[in-house]
Amino acid sequence: MKDSQFEHKALKVLKTFLLDLLLVTDGRTTDFLEVLLNEKLKVQVIRQEQINEADAKLFGESSGAPYYIRESVLIGERSGFVVSHNIAMVYAKHVPPALFESIAHQKYGIGNAISSLGMRSFRKVTDSGYVNEEESVDLFQQPIRLHFSDLHEKVPYKRYDLYFGSKPGIEMLEYYHPSIIEHRLLQEISKEQSSN
Repeated sequence: MKDSQFEHKALKVLKTFLLDLLLVTDGRTTDFLEVLLNEKLKVQVIRQEQINEADAKLFGESSGAPYYIRESVLIGERSGFVVSHNIAMVYAKHVPPALFESIAHQKYGIGNAISSLGMRSFRKVTDSGYVNEEESVDLFQQPIRLHFSDLHEKVPYKRYDLYFGSKPGIEMLEYYHPSIIEHRLLQEISKEQSSN
């Protein structure tokens, strides 16, 4: 086998391994993405709005408490590379008030807000896999347009619930840019070439 064939196959195996880890982890996904990208991430909120009671009933909830839908992307602070496209359903009555306030002000990603407030939470992965871009949907199963550039392959996704008590307070659906590994490798190669 030629070296270039071996390198291509090794890259494919490594990429699959790292993306599969991302899909099964129930830890802080943002931390894992920052390690993969080798830079801090910032959140850009695309939309955040209160949803009506009828939509909340689709999730088995109906209490009169506010429910918010939040759509955002996580972007590398230096590179501007969009690593994830996220949709969250926030159930106000099952989220600690300080966290709900932080989310409402849209300054932080949800994971960073939880971490900065020192809150204990439990995550339960409910679904994960790979979809074609045109198959991507939101939490209401409505089609969405992912904010990723240059997609040429299936997009990894993970759906999970965040618990702060006995009931889930936040339901998350995250899509990850499938080229995050290649992006990091190109950064490293460029850095190595510029230092020579």
